Amino acid sequence: MQHLSILPILIPLIFGVIMLLPPVSRQLKAQRICSVIAGFCLFVAAILLFAQVSSQGVIVYALGGWQPPFGIALVADPLSVLMVSVTAFLAFAVILYSVAGQDKGGAYFHPLLMFQVMGINGAFMTGDIFNLFVFFEILLIASYALLIHAGGKQKTQAAMHYVILNLVGSSLFLFGLGILYGTLGTLNMADMAIKVGSLQGETATLAKTGALLLLVVFGLKAAMLPMHFWLPKTYASATAPVAALFAIMTKVGIYSIFRVYTVIFGEQAGELANIATPWLWPMALLTIAIGSIGVIASPSIRILSANLVIVSSGSLLVCAAINSIESTAAALYYLVHSTLASAGLFLLADLISRQRGKAEDRFVHSRLMKQPKLLGFGFAISALALIGMPPLSGFVGKIMILQATQSIAETLWIWPLLLIGSLVTLVAFSRAGTTLFWRHNGNEVDEAEIAKPAEILAVGLLLLASPLLVIFGGSMAEFTLHAANYLHDIQRSAYDLLPGVTR
Repeated sequence: MQHLSILPILIPLIFGVIMLLPPVSRQLKAQRICSVIAGFCLFVAAILLFAQVSSQGVIVYALGGWQPPFGIALVADPLSVLMVSVTAFLAFAVILYSVAGQDKGGAYFHPLLMFQVMGINGAFMTGDIFNLFVFFEILLIASYALLIHAGGKQKTQAAMHYVILNLVGSSLFLFGLGILYGTLGTLNMADMAIKVGSLQGETATLAKTGALLLLVVFGLKAAMLPMHFWLPKTYASATAPVAALFAIMTKVGIYSIFRVYTVIFGEQAGELANIATPWLWPMALLTIAIGSIGVIASPSIRILSANLVIVSSGSLLVCAAINSIESTAAALYYLVHSTLASAGLFLLADLISRQRGKAEDRFVHSRLMKQPKLLGFGFAISALALIGMPPLSGFVGKIMILQATQSIAETLWIWPLLLIGSLVTLVAFSRAGTTLFWRHNGNEVDEAEIAKPAEILAVGLLLLASPLLVIFGGSMAEFTLHAANYLHDIQRSAYDLLPGVTR
């Protein structure tokens, strides 16, 4: 069990390589079998790692036996194992959906999916900012190819914007890393957390520049305003399984903001303490506002789903701006809910689109769907969850965020925006539901393709997560609070992660 920490990275890497080699690379059926096995093994490994960290505490895995801060270290703490578990569950659902036929549009879909999952898990597990950059690049390179899977002018155009923006972001990431390494002499997060408090004068100013450059990069990944404009078109143009997996992509940026600006530039950082907070407040609130406007103006389910991702990013950034244990715990609960619910809606949008003929998923009159009751039920569950209405997890998550506000000023800014955002989402889903399921012309579309069992199972798993997050809400809230406590108590924990360093 000592090597359990590396399995979330190793499993997708090994299976991805296997699927690139003959004879598996020449047979789609063999790739599908490997992909399903990989998804199941990854989910089992994530659950075992989750259980081990919950019972035994934080695990530091030093590759090659080189201890941090000099070697490459993977850190399995409550936050990272939670994110890896969510990724593994989401990846398994996406694989189930894709093997029903969505993987036929282009070559190497399954290997690319494995490499993207590897990059995402690596970003969550790494204890070093440079390796965070490396895993960012792995997941981005895979996402570039997945985005244009099945081809088409719209996908290519969206991919070009996406690639260019992320290349700029990667360049800024390297500049920020270089500045921080030059001032601190290390890029190990725990080591940086210990050393950053001693910076003063010009050195502290230089380090602040590097830290703010990283904030721009993470804000771009998280779709924080004004760097959000790439997301709606990109997500809406991707195939359904890819868009569903991309639901976790913005959360990598959110995770990085929580990890870096709580662990390294938190309360203990001296002159650099809480340097991100003044920037996060206006950007987070405006992100919610612009996302809500996008939701009400959305002409299709895919665009609606993409704008809801922006709203969820803004809500999570508000929690990062509050910067308390309670707000972090609320953010983690809401992050799990919003990721799985948004992914489910992306898959559901594809099923609806295929049964409406030329109207696809646009909010216009069309012919009757072949499975209106099944898809309508799924749409209703998804809508209730994403609006934030009881009794589903969106309601619990938003209540936790509202309760995390600490001052009258925070309450006056956050409560109206979140509540108005929920009202706007309610109006948007009401309009969408009535148009899609009640306003139809004539009979069913003859050539419409009904949902396959694997697709129904994948959507069902993602939608089932919302009521389960309520049924087991007490245990989930307790774990997220534990993860938040560990994250905010990193000054003590940093010494535990660096065996050779004394207080």
